[in-house]
Amino acid sequence: MLIQNPGAHGYELLALMEKRHYKYIVNFTKGSFYYNLQQLEEKGYIVQIQQESPTSGREIRNYRVTEAGRAEFEKLMNKYGSKSEYVNLQFYAALLFADEFDKNKLLDLIQSQIDQTKSRIELLDEYLSITQELPGTINYFRRMNENSRSHHLVNLEWFEKLKAEIE
Repeated sequence: MLIQNPGAHGYELLALMEKRHYKYIVNFTKGSFYYNLQQLEEKGYIVQIQQESPTSGREIRNYRVTEAGRAEFEKLMNKYGSKSEYVNLQFYAALLFADEFDKNKLLDLIQSQIDQTKSRIELLDEYLSITQELPGTINYFRRMNENSRSHHLVNLEWFEKLKAEIE
């Protein structure tokens, strides 16, 4: 994100992650985010550019990516861009022992999965409705969210079939 937004400060990056709904792709908290910034700085992948806020006069910690950080980015893009993993919902682990669990409680768990999945689809629909493809460009984040939505639709159909079979 710092490559896309050089000189940004942590709060700006967090706000951008929230706006883009990164929480559906990357697991993070505010604390873990700042910890990761600190780790990147300690490894020499980013450096602080200290500036004074024009409104408050307080020091702001802005960051930029170093050459070493850009090289690490390239390495990680190649590493993770070439991987293909199985879809693994934590719910699958619970289903391994479904026969040993109370049927009504299992139905409640499945309904919870249905509700959560519908909520995610609604949020993705909201995001997709406010973003557009620019002529001549590929909006990879939009495409990623379209793909995520498709997966959620398949999961929703599966959860609903599973619930019907148990009822």
